[in-house]
Amino acid sequence: MKTPLRFLAPLLAAALAVAPGAATAATIVIVNNDGLNEGFNDPSPRAPVGGNNGATLGQQRLNVFNHAAAIWGALLPSTVTIQVRAQFNPQTCDANGAVLGSAGAVTIHRDFAGADFPGTWYGQALANRLSGADLSLAQPDINATFNVSLDSGCFPGGVWYYGLDGNEGNDIELLPVVLHEVGHGLGFQTFVNLASGALNGGFPDIYSRFILDNTVGLHWDDMTNAQRQASAINTGNVVWDGPATTLAAPLILDKRAQLTVTSPPLGALAVGRASFGAALTAAGVSGQLILGQDGAAPVNDGCTALVNAVAGRVVLLDRGVCTFTLKAQAAQNAGAIALIIANNAAGPAPELGGSDPTITIPVIAVSQADGTTLKNQLLGGPVNVTVGTHATLLAGADNAGRVLLYAPNPVVGGSSISHFDVTLFPDALMEPFVNDGLSDDVDLTLYHFDDIGWLDAPITGVPPGPPSALQLRAAAPNPFSTRTTLRYDLPKAGMTELGVYDLRGSLVKRIHSGYRTAGTYTETWDGTDGRGHRMPSGVYLYRLKTAQGMAAKRMVLLP
Repeated sequence: MKTPLRFLAPLLAAALAVAPGAATAATIVIVNNDGLNEGFNDPSPRAPVGGNNGATLGQQRLNVFNHAAAIWGALLPSTVTIQVRAQFNPQTCDANGAVLGSAGAVTIHRDFAGADFPGTWYGQALANRLSGADLSLAQPDINATFNVSLDSGCFPGGVWYYGLDGNEGNDIELLPVVLHEVGHGLGFQTFVNLASGALNGGFPDIYSRFILDNTVGLHWDDMTNAQRQASAINTGNVVWDGPATTLAAPLILDKRAQLTVTSPPLGALAVGRASFGAALTAAGVSGQLILGQDGAAPVNDGCTALVNAVAGRVVLLDRGVCTFTLKAQAAQNAGAIALIIANNAAGPAPELGGSDPTITIPVIAVSQADGTTLKNQLLGGPVNVTVGTHATLLAGADNAGRVLLYAPNPVVGGSSISHFDVTLFPDALMEPFVNDGLSDDVDLTLYHFDDIGWLDAPITGVPPGPPSALQLRAAAPNPFSTRTTLRYDLPKAGMTELGVYDLRGSLVKRIHSGYRTAGTYTETWDGTDGRGHRMPSGVYLYRLKTAQGMAAKRMVLLP
């Protein structure tokens, strides 16, 4: 399921600032902007749910917001309290979709003491963090509005889930939506006018300094208005090239899905992933391609049972009026080993939403143009394909590993550019749609914040005499059966990622991801995966990655 998220256009103001102060963990305060008996003040009784023990609907809503504030506050340093003015109000919500929330910086600032770049706009919270002073005392830092209408059942995709445990079922978990929207207010947004390409007041913002258009090879702060206007709709060619995010991308993103046409040798085609079906692998699923046919016009959409012989083959079907999962069931029931769905409109290959745990074959999508190419090749004889992933390239990044930004054509107000692209896999917090599986993980967003300056200034508490070299020490005990200690030395402050992997290189559990000062750190692994499930005995890797380098060692988990 993917449901649109939107953020508000910020109010604009310029200001000067005083010298920066020392940075500490940020305090984020939720300012309740709701009236009597509404939103956060709704007195309707509620039973506890998913770790949220609020006794009223309003209190449960506020608990979720405070939980999100605590997550961001623990990750980001600032001596200036960050105020989030929040309210629940009616928003667009019908059978076709719902606007879940909107947020943005209330004021923006430039040319203050402590700014990393002169003549550059910063959202209020980040500007305060860099300057060490509140640059707009009369205003909160972020304004956020969330859709109260969702609880009325106006959207068939579900109502708000107020638990804190990620077990939203068929509903929409509020926590990742709050993390997402507050993320916009913290700096995940540009202030460029996308319709005209004009800079705000003639000055770039810190976000636009890291937007790179691969077609023209320019960052947005170096472009003309016309170039920025064209870049905003240059789908698949606009990337975020901040170094911290690019460094972290291989640790978080999976390999890029692709369809390889081996005979005739057409090479690899770009594809869209499905949110259901078997996982794609580097080895892939190979077989002869066949165009599926069903018993009702139009005969190639797979909306009814397939009538031609497709067993043991990779089936090609057209996108149509029925769900993607129904097509996949039709192909699987007929014995197909994989399914390719060709889009029915111009544009890139779509991502395929839906959920059906009974589907066990891999499912992908291709563009309308590539679907036509495949059908034409079938007219000339057998076509053999492999459905799988690229060996090295990342899902949602360009060939240089830089993460793609959302640049649809035409521009989507409140979504274009100020989000990661929808091709990221696994789905990321700052995509323009809320996706199943998101909960309290801020994934690449923290690295993005490192790029724009949240984590660059000195952090208090750096221990004296930091280690002289990056070192990942031996796990102890090793082998182990219940718990082992992982210790490492950081010679310099920066983003740090420590994870446990199986021997195929798949992530088992992310032990730590975030900013750390120089020093020696100790973590533990209890032999479970990210969901708390016990892993089978065997050999595992633990890998440390920082801007200074990467190190990995082996450990043995006993029964």
